[in-house]
Amino acid sequence: MVKSRSFIATPPGATIKEQLLDRGLTQKEFALRMDMTEKHISKLINGEVQLTPDVAVRLEMVLGVPAKFWNNLEATYREKIVKAKAENEMDDDKELVKKLPYNEMAKNGWVPDTKDVIQRVNNLRKYFEVVNLGIIKNMQLSKIACRRLAETEKSNLALLAWAQKAKLNSRTIETSLIDLKMLKRKLPEIRSMTTMDPVDFCPKLIDMFADCGIALVFLPHIGGSFLHGATFYDKNKIVVGLTVRGKDADKFWFSLFHELGHILLGHINQPNGTIEEDEEAADNFAKEVLIPTAEFNAFTSKNDFTKASIITFAQKQNVLCGIVVGRLQKEGFINYNRCNDLKTKYSFSA
Repeated sequence: MVKSRSFIATPPGATIKEQLLDRGLTQKEFALRMDMTEKHISKLINGEVQLTPDVAVRLEMVLGVPAKFWNNLEATYREKIVKAKAENEMDDDKELVKKLPYNEMAKNGWVPDTKDVIQRVNNLRKYFEVVNLGIIKNMQLSKIACRRLAETEKSNLALLAWAQKAKLNSRTIETSLIDLKMLKRKLPEIRSMTTMDPVDFCPKLIDMFADCGIALVFLPHIGGSFLHGATFYDKNKIVVGLTVRGKDADKFWFSLFHELGHILLGHINQPNGTIEEDEEAADNFAKEVLIPTAEFNAFTSKNDFTKASIITFAQKQNVLCGIVVGRLQKEGFINYNRCNDLKTKYSFSA
């Protein structure tokens, strides 16, 4: 029996059982008369197997009830199962919609703007390409390597919504076969772009990544996701998604090289996902590429953190001043309220 708010689907077997009780027939004797196994009769009564037209004819012969009655009973049962299941799934999805960032997704143009909850459910099902939203909770978050500041149920769902958009957008980007050796060779060239304007470096980055089998996607930040970037496999390519809205340049580049670290260190597509050690390793990879530790230690050992000194060091390293400032702040050499005027904030649309 399958139930929902509006439907109760009772298998034809319940009627068969009533007939046997009224006639004082045991299942064993009934199975003999039907020329079927007791096991099949038991499953038929419990609704575990379908009542076929052949069985309906046999029931007419044994019980004297027309085959048409049994066929209609089975058809009604199957129809009610579908309706009850659909209603239950809709009720569950209505609750799940409340936890997904629908308003932000609509504001970004990812889904149609609507207040109707049923329309929201159907729009999200199409967006995630699933028959019911419960399926997305079983999608493997573990296969996504990402840099984010916290993890909650809401942030996990926001991450799935964000990653799905990255996947959808990546389908429009043609890439070559994945070539990690080429990616590693291009790291210095990518690093040199930190001093460029986004208008200049964005198309170059996209083309360069595509040559390495990577689809680079820029997306707006989704509130509650605590997300800076994410990386995952999608069929024959790697997708790297980065948040861009209101992004400090130093955070943007650190996030980019963090994700590249996940790729080159083999962290993506792991069965159990990234662990804390993986995230630390990706952080260290990003730090080392942007400002080699030996160079950074030599600079900090002088204990001269004036703006002039920071600018000179950044120019020597051929990186943005903000990247130097961000690392000095992060590692406690200067307070977070110092030298922020040396930072660059990117403002480019996704």
